[in-house]
Amino acid sequence: MSLACVCFFWGTTYLGIRMALESMPPLVLVATRYTLSGAIVVAGAWLSGKHLPRGRELWLTARNGVIVLGIGNGCLAFAEQWIPSGLAALFITLSPFWLVGIEAAIPGGERLHWPTIFGMLIGLAGVAFLIAPAMEGGGLNHAMIAGFLTLQLGSAGWSLGSVLQKRQPARAHPAVSGGIQQLATGIVFILPALATPSNPLHWSARSILAVLYLVLFGSIVGYSAYIYAMDKLPVAIVSVYNYINPIVALSLGWLFYRERFGLRETIAMIVIFAGVAIMKRFGRH
Repeated sequence: MSLACVCFFWGTTYLGIRMALESMPPLVLVATRYTLSGAIVVAGAWLSGKHLPRGRELWLTARNGVIVLGIGNGCLAFAEQWIPSGLAALFITLSPFWLVGIEAAIPGGERLHWPTIFGMLIGLAGVAFLIAPAMEGGGLNHAMIAGFLTLQLGSAGWSLGSVLQKRQPARAHPAVSGGIQQLATGIVFILPALATPSNPLHWSARSILAVLYLVLFGSIVGYSAYIYAMDKLPVAIVSVYNYINPIVALSLGWLFYRERFGLRETIAMIVIFAGVAIMKRFGRH
């Protein structure tokens, strides 16, 4: 059930972020979303008598959350200013490559093997095919390139934080740890959100509903389910969400914004998925 929540609800958050960005800048969105969701989860844990992290466990949990959510979802919020939500979801399918590379770079991690590298190259070929139109006609589509690079930074942060969290022994329930991570991320983003000059916020019913949806289903339900699944299931099984999320995001992006979802996007998605599948198939020896 937890994995099903991750697969579906996280696929819908790409659309939710795009709608929320219609009324607020990325820093404000990240600060608002995670402060609210984290406070709700932590308050619920405290009221129900759950163990709350303390001392070193608290600081490490908070640090991992800022890396995973602050860098990962922060970059996603910025990237969706420049590229469609469905395209952003496709670019993020490269995150397993970052996960494998970072795992290999950290002492004690699994080393890279040639079949794994081959799968990564296939996935990169799919991305190259996807962004090829951005380089046609003698000029670059700077928005697409900026979105792609920003999302790769976010994927690297998400993967690093996930590896660190996986290696950290913890007494707290995974959902409680997720709440701490969200609250820490929201607090860290409050100051830069307040300090960054921006146009006045123009709240609309749609943007308010989008933020509330992100708080409830993207963060409280989705992220708590992800932390729980990562704790209870093998990483290879949990990572199936990488295949489901883009399909959900592309479908919703087309439905609500008529984002392009044509033959090129379909072929690129299949090639990227094939690369990820090969990498996962031969990732362990």
